[in-house]
Amino acid sequence: MRRLSVVGLTLSLGLCSSLGAWAAEAPETLLYRYIDDKGVTVLDRQGVPPDYVGKGYEILNQRGRVVQVVPPAPSAEEVRAAEAAKVQASADAQLLHLYSSVDDVDRAKARKLAELDNLIAMNLSNLKGLRSQQGSLKSQAIDQERAGHAVPQALIDQINDLQERQQALQADIDRIQSTRKQAEAGFSVDRARVQKLVQQ
Repeated sequence: MRRLSVVGLTLSLGLCSSLGAWAAEAPETLLYRYIDDKGVTVLDRQGVPPDYVGKGYEILNQRGRVVQVVPPAPSAEEVRAAEAAKVQASADAQLLHLYSSVDDVDRAKARKLAELDNLIAMNLSNLKGLRSQQGSLKSQAIDQERAGHAVPQALIDQINDLQERQQALQADIDRIQSTRKQAEAGFSVDRARVQKLVQQ
């Protein structure tokens, strides 16, 4: 009988020890505090309903102290603003990689505009040459007509070819002039942005 009591006591102590360890390892009960759609503050042990998670909530321990604050999810406008800020930051980093100062922007602008001006001048010179050739061929055609002769088809073809080449050159000149205006505007924007960034 004494042996059974000792065994029982041993089992009882072991069981208490196990229960104590289990109690120590058991997770603390947490409370979730949120505001429902009626503006009422709710405390819930089960968690926050999906409809209210996006509005933010607090997690409290058993003593009522806030242990974690979950902020509201950002609005669509805030997400767009954050994305725009991220894109702008990336663009600014690239800009500062290209230009370390306003003077760098001015030098790059001068080089680019000079390059475009040279192209325009070259095309204008070529255009002037084609017009001169066409004028000469037209004079020949007029001389043929005055002499009572038919204008040779080869001469007509040359005049037409020169006219087409002039139109193509003029289109190139217009395109380059448009590019020049865009480049000038772009450098003005870059200059203002670099100036602002280097002053920060």
